[in-house]
Amino acid sequence: MICILAAISVAVIWGKAWKILLAILFFGIIVMIHEFGHFSTAKLFKVKVNEFAIGMGPAIFKKQKGETLYAVRLFPIGGYVSMEGEDEESEDERAFNRQKVWKRIIIVAAGAIMNIILGLIIVAVMLSTSGELIGTNTIHSFYDNAVSEQNGLKVGDRFLKIDGHRLYSDIDLMFLLSRSEDGVYDLVVERDGEKVKLDNLQFETHKVEGVTVITYDFVIVGQDPTAWNIFKNTFKEAASIVRLVRLSLFDLVTGRYGLSDLSGPVGTINVIVDATEDATSQGDWQTLLLIMALITINIGVFNLLPLPALDGGRLFFMLIELIRRKPIKPKYEGIVHAVGLALLLILMAVVTFSDIMKLVK
Repeated sequence: MICILAAISVAVIWGKAWKILLAILFFGIIVMIHEFGHFSTAKLFKVKVNEFAIGMGPAIFKKQKGETLYAVRLFPIGGYVSMEGEDEESEDERAFNRQKVWKRIIIVAAGAIMNIILGLIIVAVMLSTSGELIGTNTIHSFYDNAVSEQNGLKVGDRFLKIDGHRLYSDIDLMFLLSRSEDGVYDLVVERDGEKVKLDNLQFETHKVEGVTVITYDFVIVGQDPTAWNIFKNTFKEAASIVRLVRLSLFDLVTGRYGLSDLSGPVGTINVIVDATEDATSQGDWQTLLLIMALITINIGVFNLLPLPALDGGRLFFMLIELIRRKPIKPKYEGIVHAVGLALLLILMAVVTFSDIMKLVK
């Protein structure tokens, strides 16, 4: 009896644990791909790399190979590539600070670019394995008594703009419609080969836990998942995700969303775990793949923002150097990055605490 109960307990624990491990593994892959972008381009340009690390904190595995120490560290919340002369002056001819500015720009940008490439691969896998048609922005039909049809939309209309934002894919269609607080939009559609403006077009709305939700009362046209359609829509949907990240950041800055709506590593892992549970119970992995693509592209785009302590902050100083033809004094740049890093760590601590409190509740 005790053995049976023990076996059941192990099965229950493993049933939850493997999803968490999968989420941590994916998060680690994102970090590894990012750091590999820095590492591979540094090696390509013969820059001396002192350490390549996945994770932060104490090392649980490390191996010296040539001039580079390879390490896996305890906390799977980041990683780094430590290059000679990256944060300090070095007289070594192979030091990062001794390289031409265009080489340094490539090395620093490579991490974020690798994340975006990973996102493209995930989107391509998602489109090619769904077994369904690829969505478009053209209306196929309406549900009975569709409010949007009564207010001016017609079968065959192809959405071009919603509230001034151009549409790249069906992801844009769902996201841009979800941003309205009253279900009223200024639309531009293509109808019979001509552009038609539909201002103040009302969709049906309803309340869910005090939040206004838009009723999508139409069905979109689907395309066969041919090789060309998959290739074309991979880039379209990736562009939609990039714009989704940009607009979400804009909404955060303008106060549409608060800090409580942000998620850090803990919240991200929890989202992946929930999506994995849905995928295993329903046999549909498309939502999980979409979330993974969103996360890795999000990280890539965010890292390119010109903010101190991020890759984009370093790129900003390098672009100034490229224009001025001489670098900013390292001590001033170091101060900016140090302050930015401190603020970023404080933000991560606040967001992580918020994530934990959400889980407790």
